[in-house]
Amino acid sequence: MNSRVSSPEPQGLAARRIAADILDGVLRRGRSLDDQLDGGGAPAGLATLPERDRALTRRLVATVLRRLGTLRHLLGLYLERGLPAAAPRVETSLLIGAAQILWLDVPDHAAVDLSVRLVQGDRRAGRYAGLVNAVLRRVAQNAAQKLRGLDTVALDTPAWLMARWRRAYGDELARSIAAANGQEPALDITAKADPAQWAATLGGAVLPTGSIRAIVHGPVSRLPGYADGAWWVQDAAAALPAQLLGDVAGKSVADLCAAPGGKTAQLAAAGARVTAVDRSAPRLDRLKQNLVRLGLTADAVAADVTEWQAEPFDAVLLDAPCSATGTIRRHPDIPWLKRESDIATLAALQRRLLARAVELTKPGGLLVYCTCSLEPDEGLAPVSELLAGDSRVRRRPLAADEVHGRAEFLTPAGDLRTLPCQLPDSNPQMAGLDGFYACRIERI
Repeated sequence: MNSRVSSPEPQGLAARRIAADILDGVLRRGRSLDDQLDGGGAPAGLATLPERDRALTRRLVATVLRRLGTLRHLLGLYLERGLPAAAPRVETSLLIGAAQILWLDVPDHAAVDLSVRLVQGDRRAGRYAGLVNAVLRRVAQNAAQKLRGLDTVALDTPAWLMARWRRAYGDELARSIAAANGQEPALDITAKADPAQWAATLGGAVLPTGSIRAIVHGPVSRLPGYADGAWWVQDAAAALPAQLLGDVAGKSVADLCAAPGGKTAQLAAAGARVTAVDRSAPRLDRLKQNLVRLGLTADAVAADVTEWQAEPFDAVLLDAPCSATGTIRRHPDIPWLKRESDIATLAALQRRLLARAVELTKPGGLLVYCTCSLEPDEGLAPVSELLAGDSRVRRRPLAADEVHGRAEFLTPAGDLRTLPCQLPDSNPQMAGLDGFYACRIERI
């Protein structure tokens, strides 16, 4: 009697299968990358992968999303009949294979073979294994040459988004923003104390803004100082708005739309009596867990800010929900999840939140409104409407010394405006910061 022994699965196939599942989640089902990598929407099997394979999964997904427009253009050159609509795993497998051939340190034959196996494992896509094999072999033969003649900066940014940036910032700056978004960023950290010492410990550098930047490998939770609560992860630009409130020691401060809690931690570490408000109870739970790790305290309230009632505060920080187009460096799924129509919807919410934030600010107190969006509709526009229509408030312009001497971060009106292409460095991974807008408003 013969017994059939199944052959072992090729090394790395599980990581690529999970990467394909995550990409399908982003591109077909509109699910965020954060939720699938670190949240409740993680695919089965991701947590049990070896650390090296988990890192590979993240890198595969991020590379495909950062180069999605270019990849689709190149693959289209070899797909005379287009993609089979009923088998989405065909495109996903092609994207993963081509990304490895063009940008990752994977032998061409391995990239082709593993992508073929991906489609063979899908009941709807299995019959297209020959197509995937043929297309990826052609990519390996001549796509690198074709790549040199492409405007990848434009291809990898949705046309509607690039058009908005051109209108807001001009063509040259818009292209610089898009180019910066194509670079994988280093890790930014805010330390409770002694940033120079922690920069040395982590092998990084202290930025001109006071944040620490380091290129790290492996889980953040295993880095020195994490478990001890010495620091937290926070982009250099995201660390600026809380600083605009000045000395908050002993003051009551409301942090509105507070999760994941980096600004709450800043304010608490500076000695403020912080009330952190967010409508998402699960995200607020993570905020509270981070505060425990950091040894900091704040009152956490799960509530809709537009309806929340409380006595006015000495200061209010409102980091309003937005399109997050300033964070594409760290969240390469955003261009492919957002639509231009989302911006008007979000801007309407921002106006309501801003009006409520004014009511929660004591006369004589300060309100800082900020968004991690590059879109003027979500930054300057709601602020301008508020200032024009409410005589109880006025802009308190910022000076260069309040943003660490970086005058390029300030608008002519004295608001904060950072761009992903700022803070240049000879190492692209160590350059840039998120695109943020912030305005400091005084209630008079």
